[in-house]
Amino acid sequence: MEIEELSRRERKKRQTRQAISDVATALFLERGFDAVTVAEVARAADVAVQTVFNHFPAKEDLFFDEPEWWMGPARAIREAPREADPVEVLEAQYRASTRERLKVGHLATWKQFVRTIEGSPALRARRSFNAEQLEQRLTEALEERAPDHLRNRLIAALYAAAQKVLEERLMAVLPDNATPEQLAQAQTELERAITEVFAVLRRGLG
Repeated sequence: MEIEELSRRERKKRQTRQAISDVATALFLERGFDAVTVAEVARAADVAVQTVFNHFPAKEDLFFDEPEWWMGPARAIREAPREADPVEVLEAQYRASTRERLKVGHLATWKQFVRTIEGSPALRARRSFNAEQLEQRLTEALEERAPDHLRNRLIAALYAAAQKVLEERLMAVLPDNATPEQLAQAQTELERAITEVFAVLRRGLG
């Protein structure tokens, strides 16, 4: 019974967190990050302000609530067989994450998401911090496989640059208010770009 009760509480906790996140995201995309207060998010989600902070320590955490893009690469490297080529592992991880983004509907709001970041100094600063965390965590994961610090730093830096280039490409090929067919086409264009960018990355590493 104790295990069942714990599972029930954890499930309820995850549901509350997701509900707060969904409400916050909708408000931020509609009105801009800086124009929305945590109190407004709490009111719209029908929870106390402290409940919001229990799940999201800072307001920026409400926006960047899915750490996969800056933590996923390091995890993929750690979970891959030691003989696997790290660039191939990173390419597969990035490709899978973009497909998941399309599957769950995040691609449909991608341009609005990026524009919200661009319109907020606080979000731009947090995004830069997250990018630094990505490089640091990825370098550490690579070091665990092979202690070649300069090469590992270069792989991490090139991956971060590749990610930035690919996000810019997605912004260019994704129409505003895209239909499902246009979303699928944008995903196809992005997949082509992924292949090209990672091929360049491999050549750069020699």
